[in-house]
Amino acid sequence: MTHACSNTISTDLHYPFDARGVAKRFRHAAIFGALDALNPGETMAFVNDHDPLPLLAQLTQRYGHSIEINYVTREPGQIVINFTRK
Repeated sequence: MTHACSNTISTDLHYPFDARGVAKRFRHAAIFGALDALNPGETMAFVNDHDPLPLLAQLTQRYGHSIEINYVTREPGQIVINFTRK
């Protein structure tokens, strides 16, 4: 049996993460894992159906200034946030 995991690096260093498809009980752990996997200069484009203010507080506490947080879209039902690893 071979392992099908890909370590392919995106040419624009921008990786999508749609939280809407992740079970709620696993979301924060999945998000932390994805952010931990980012190299400096890489961005995770986070998509969610609500503004994740408690998550943002956790990220600030966990990562401090090593993660830059920028809203791309902040509309009801459509939140897109870029998390960039510094």
